[in-house]
Amino acid sequence: MTWLVLAGGLSHERDVSLRSGRRVTDALRSIGEDVEVRDADASLLTTLSDNAYDAVLIALHGGAGEDGALRQVLELAEVPYVGSTPDACRAAWDKPTAKAAARSAGLATPRSVTLPHAAFRELGAQAVLDRIVDHLGLPLMVKPARGGSALGATAVEKAADLPAAMVQCFSYGEAALIEQFVTGTEVAVTVLDGPDGPRALPAVEVRPLSGVYDFTARYTAGATEYFAPARLSEAAATEVSRVAVAAHVALGLRDLSRVDLVVDAEGVVQLLEVNVAPGMTETSLLPMAVEADGLDVGEVLADLLRRAATRG
Repeated sequence: MTWLVLAGGLSHERDVSLRSGRRVTDALRSIGEDVEVRDADASLLTTLSDNAYDAVLIALHGGAGEDGALRQVLELAEVPYVGSTPDACRAAWDKPTAKAAARSAGLATPRSVTLPHAAFRELGAQAVLDRIVDHLGLPLMVKPARGGSALGATAVEKAADLPAAMVQCFSYGEAALIEQFVTGTEVAVTVLDGPDGPRALPAVEVRPLSGVYDFTARYTAGATEYFAPARLSEAAATEVSRVAVAAHVALGLRDLSRVDLVVDAEGVVQLLEVNVAPGMTETSLLPMAVEADGLDVGEVLADLLRRAATRG
């Protein structure tokens, strides 16, 4: 069988995607798989028509790989792919929608407000921000309602710093999600679908030296400490796994996902967001979880590709 890895794209996360694509390709080749890697550009449909790929693995991040559009095109081209359907991707990509789905499933998630840029412009930015602080308190996390890799995300401890955080956020998207900043143990849980349904891999704990798991902390070697498996009690480890699988199911996800969570001071597991195209770089969390479970990254990806090819 011949596999195709798509990496690159034109989002703000292009460089991260290229790194993910290289690592995925190397992992598959290391176990003898026949795999090619290509950019997702204007030649994609021609490439798919001219080559008999059995399935595609999407290693694009940001909108290009996570908003469902590319998967919709692959379905139009009748090419099997690893990952969630376009509809499920759209729900997970929009953080407020994902949070609403989590709440409907009985899962905890930080209280939040979501507003478009126009609301601040038309109603008076400072007046709206004052109301948000009154409603949610401090500290806060400000991030684009749609986006990945924590681009445009800022932790805010003082009300005076909120306007600058909003400006940063709106440079990456038209709507902002402002939520309570929950302190505790931050973990990421990878969920893999298998013959018996979805299961959670060991949680990976992230401890950014800066205190905030932002873009720099995610992709700069040495900027974050990782613990795989996470340093959790047996009860907490069981609960984060349960919540991650429940979120995966509630959003109708398929094959794989990464669920970002925090175990707060009271031991409550709160869902932060869900990623349908997890990173595969040297500092990414999914490969750490796979290895912590005693598995080989290449074998796991090859199994997902074979399942996708069979699914058609």
